[in-house]
Amino acid sequence: MKKLVFYTYPSCTSCRKAKGWLKQHDISYEERHLFRDRPNVSELMELLKLSKSGVEDILATRSTLYKQLNVDLDTMPLSQALQLLSSEPRLLRRPILTDGEKLVVGYHSDDLMRITADNNESQVKQAN
Repeated sequence: MKKLVFYTYPSCTSCRKAKGWLKQHDISYEERHLFRDRPNVSELMELLKLSKSGVEDILATRSTLYKQLNVDLDTMPLSQALQLLSSEPRLLRRPILTDGEKLVVGYHSDDLMRITADNNESQVKQAN
């Protein structure tokens, strides 16, 4: 069974919806509070390896902090961008759910269904 890691922030509406969906479907996961247990640079790099568009997939470009920083991530070295995201988790889109092979950013029930399908099958097989 693949371990699901759920990066979340309790006051985030999308995070609460995703968490409710996971509970409703009896999906077990490891919950990581984005602000108390920040993903480090290597964890963020692993997430980027699973993304389709790189940093753009996990960066909260509509966040107030991102607008205030006025940075151009296209010209920023990846190591510097990852360090920034690790030190400022408010810049991360949320929730983030990964099983180490797939990545879901935001609350999308269809994507949650896809990433948890293997997990559900493993749980059913173990119960039999």
